[in-house]
Amino acid sequence: MSSQYDVRNELTPIFQCDSKLHQTLKSHRDQLHQLCASHAHRLVKVETMDGDVFEGHIHYCDRGILYLRLSNEGLNRGFFPGPPDPYNNFVLPLVLFNLLAISLI
Repeated sequence: MSSQYDVRNELTPIFQCDSKLHQTLKSHRDQLHQLCASHAHRLVKVETMDGDVFEGHIHYCDRGILYLRLSNEGLNRGFFPGPPDPYNNFVLPLVLFNLLAISLI
């Protein structure tokens, strides 16, 4: 006896990535992964496609995610007076596909 909900009908995609685009994105992800791995623990400035800019050290890169340990250097320049707290290093996960530029500082 069949149910009124056919599994094949429920899984009809509303979007399917073009195979050529899929290969390009996969190649781009692999290239960025290698780049980030070879510059691990380096101080960088990262700009996203939305215009956000972050400074920090490349902590780790895995499965299309760049883990950036935010720099607490220079916090006394702005709103956080006093010496930087060495225990206040936050790790920010950034999606590699959303990155526009990574610059060594």
